[in-house]
Amino acid sequence: MAQAMSERGPGVTVADVIARSGVSSGAFHEAFPDREACLLAAVDLGVERACRGMLAAYDAESRWLDAIKAALAAFLAFLEREPALGRLLVVYSMSGGEQVLRRRVQILSALAEAVDRGRLEGPADRQQPPAVIAEGVVGAVLAVLQNRLLADEPAGVMDLFGSLVSIIVLPYLGAGVARRELTRPAPRIRIGAGIELPDGGGSAERHGGGTRLTYRTTRVLRAIADYPGASNREVADRAGIVDQGQASKLLNRLQARGLIAKAGEARTRGAPNSWRLTERGELLLRDASPV
Repeated sequence: MAQAMSERGPGVTVADVIARSGVSSGAFHEAFPDREACLLAAVDLGVERACRGMLAAYDAESRWLDAIKAALAAFLAFLEREPALGRLLVVYSMSGGEQVLRRRVQILSALAEAVDRGRLEGPADRQQPPAVIAEGVVGAVLAVLQNRLLADEPAGVMDLFGSLVSIIVLPYLGAGVARRELTRPAPRIRIGAGIELPDGGGSAERHGGGTRLTYRTTRVLRAIADYPGASNREVADRAGIVDQGQASKLLNRLQARGLIAKAGEARTRGAPNSWRLTERGELLLRDASPV
């Protein structure tokens, strides 16, 4: 469902989902009575995967500002790591029926409640905004993300981090803090439990010939490590990359840097690629693994 919506938009039908998943009509209807039930299940899956990282990051911090920044960084990482599910949550869940829309309201209410805690951290001499402002803040952040995710050639969402933090903190901590946060980078987040490192940095660059271990690079290398011999399409599907052209360009870059290689060079013309990690690629991925 998530992949089909990324490819076709909100007008996806059950037939589209069946064709994209490769299952029979009978198998689909054994799992889901209708399109709404399938969409709701996809939304719940996205929420589960996104919240796994966000809650861990939020709970690890004692101050509201630090917790909000860590949770936001984890969510942006999720959007880059799983773009199809991310678009489903942020954009296409609005096309659902009553059940999906009710679920969306529950999610937005929980986010607004976390944002509203900023009233407890503001200066004592500053009049704090009413609770409804938190709903507006969440809506503003989602509007920015929707525009980026629906762009014809969307750039990475992590570069929005400072601007989004500034939007969130302005009503609670004032213009000075909001200006300061505009230029501050995303916090470094441990790899594991569904959370990735922010773009670049880390010891993993030692073996990568200048390759920065971004979310997408990590996902592609992990897909090949877990499934040696995977084709371009199989790597893209496992890494959550919808655009096959982007996947091919990334694979070519990783091959040029000696991180991956074709498993068999003596292949018939037109046959799909079959990828494996090189020793350098294995070292890069190993350095990125949690201790």
